[in-house]
Parts: sequence; C-alpha cells; structure tokens
Amino acid sequence: MSGFTHFDEKGNAVMVDVHEKADTYRVAVAQGTITVNEEVFQAITNHTAKKGDVLGIARIAGIMGAKKNAELIPLCHIIALTDCEIEFVFDEKTRQITATCRTSCVGKTGVEMEAMTGVSVALLTIYDMCKAMDRGMVISEIHLVEKMGGKSGHYRNENE
Repeated sequence: MSGFTHFDEKGNAVMVDVHEKADTYRVAVAQGTITVNEEVFQAITNHTAKKGDVLGIARIAGIMGAKKNAELIPLCHIIALTDCEIEFVFDEKTRQITATCRTSCVGKTGVEMEAMTGVSVALLTIYDMCKAMDRGMVISEIHLVEKMGGKSGHYRNENE
C-alpha cells in the first residue's frame, strides 16, 4: 500500500498515529460550486426563497459539517477548530454559487477534510432547501484550494 497513509503493512485500514507531530497553526481553504436554474438563482440572490435565508442556513450547516467531519469520515482525527468561515460568490451568467470554506486549528494534523466537508454540507443544504424549485441542480468542483502549516508546508492548487 505504498504511498497511502491510512493502511498498515498488512493492508488494514488504520487511523494515522500523529502523536509525535508538533502542534502547529494550520489553515485550509476549500471550494465548490452549485449550478441552479434561473428561478432558484433569483430567489436566493433576491432573498425571496419560501424557506427563508438559504445562504444563512447553508453557512451554519457548513460550519456544523466542518465541526462534525470526524464523525462522517471514518479515519479522520477529531480536530478542535479555531475558526471556520463560509462565503458565497454568485455568477449570474452561469447561475452558479461558489462556496468557499476556510478552516483553521492549532494541532498535530491538518484541517483540509474539515474545509471540504464544510463546503460539501453548505452546498447540499442549498440543494435541500431549493429542490422543490429545481431538482436538476448540480454540485461540482469540490476541491482543496490551499493549505498552510504542518510538516508538508504550504500547498496552493495550481488551477486556481
């Protein structure tokens, strides 16, 4: 299982032992997009959705998702987040909403999975709140944008 950290020498799935790693400040930024129809785009951007503040609820859901990452992804460590922020950007031409989640912590392991879980849950919440108006919404392009801190140092997605 060369190259994979979550398997032992026998090929069994394991949680990575991080006890010898130093506590460092770590930051991760992830992004993803949801494409919606015109009706949903207008309802969200004009704050006229029947269920209320779609993005406000999606923001809270995304933060909650990031905090619960270790409960969802089996071999992730429990991370004590020091910050979690979710922002939304609109593209009227493509009817896309891009969610960005920034997470941080001081710890022995990173917060990439928390950031990607936060983005995923935020976008799924938008889908859930708007599915009565558009079941054809597409969630896409969930990816790590940037990571800082820890042994492996700084990473920036070259496609950004």
